[in-house]
Amino acid sequence: MTLYCGIDLHANNSVISVLDERDHVHFEKRLPNDLAAIIDALQPFKNELLACVVESTYNWYWLVDGLMDRGFDVRLAHTGAITQYAGIKYTNDETDARHLAHLLRLEILPEGYIMPRDQRAVRDLLRRRMLLVHQRTLHLLSLQSLIVRHTGERLSANQIKALNREKIAQKLSPPIQLGGQISMMAMQWLNGAVDQLEQEILKQLKENKGYGLLTTIPGVGKILGSTIVLETGDIGRFATPGNYASYARCVSTEKISNGKNKGRGNKKNGNKYLAWAFMEAAHYAAIWSPEIKRFYQKRKAKRHILVAKKTVANKLAKACYHMLSKQEVFNVQRAFG
Repeated sequence: MTLYCGIDLHANNSVISVLDERDHVHFEKRLPNDLAAIIDALQPFKNELLACVVESTYNWYWLVDGLMDRGFDVRLAHTGAITQYAGIKYTNDETDARHLAHLLRLEILPEGYIMPRDQRAVRDLLRRRMLLVHQRTLHLLSLQSLIVRHTGERLSANQIKALNREKIAQKLSPPIQLGGQISMMAMQWLNGAVDQLEQEILKQLKENKGYGLLTTIPGVGKILGSTIVLETGDIGRFATPGNYASYARCVSTEKISNGKNKGRGNKKNGNKYLAWAFMEAAHYAAIWSPEIKRFYQKRKAKRHILVAKKTVANKLAKACYHMLSKQEVFNVQRAFG
C-alpha cells in the first residue's frame, strides 16, 4: 500500500495527515513543532510513504532538513500555486493537510525548490545584508530630514556620511542633537556589519564558477553577481530562458485577447530578489557597455524608461540562463546583437 503525507506547518505546531490511495485517513494529529515528535509519529508509515509534503511557510527549513536527514522523501509545496476547490464550504488545518497529500497522490502538486542547505545559508546571509543596507538608508534619510527640518540646510548623501558627533553638535542644538548622533552611530555600526557579511559571502562564493561567470557582465559586481547566483540556485530547474526570465519578474504580465488588454497577471509571482538584481544590472550595464547602452537608448526613445530598463533586464536574465547552463562568459553580441 502506498501512503501520502501532508503537513500543514504553523508557527508553533503542525497538523499531519497520512492518506492512502483512496484518500482514507490512516493517521491525523496536531503535534508541536518538535522534530523528534513528528519523526516518531511518521516512523510507522515510513516504508509505505511515497513522500511527505511540507507547506512552504517562512519556517520550513528545520522540518524539511530534519525529515530528509531521517531518510524521508520530502516535497515542498508551492503555496502560491495551490488552489482549493472553489465549492468547498468548510476548511481547517486538517483539511489543508489532507489536500496537500491529495495533490501528491494525483501527481499535480505544485512544488517549490529545496535549495541545498549550504547554499541556502549563504543566500540568507546575503538577504540579511540587504536588510541591513535598507536600515542604513533609513537612518541616512532620517538624519538628512532631521537636519533640513531644524536648520533648513539640505545635505547630500555623501555629506551626511562625512558627519561625526562634533559636526552634528554644531548643526543641531540639544536635545535633538542626540537623535542625530544616535542615527550616525547606527549607520556606523551597520557599515561594519554589512562589511562583515560581504566578506563572509565572498569567501563562500570564491570557488563558485557561476559567480565568476556572472561578474563578466558589464556593471555586475560582487553584490549583484552573488545575488543572481544564490537566488537562482540550480539553473537546471528552469526548462527555458523564458521560464527563468519569468521567475526573475522580467516579463510582462499583460493578458491580451483579440488585441485588447484584459488585465494583468500576478506581478509578484517570482523572486523579488532576482527582480531587483536584474533591474540594477540593467541600469549599470547601460552605463558601462556601449552596445547595451545603444540598445537601451533605442528602447527608451519608443517606450517608457522603466519599460526600456525592464527590456534590458529581460535580455540579461536570458543571457544569464545560457551562461550558467553552458558555463560560458558573457557575450554582448549574442545577447544584444
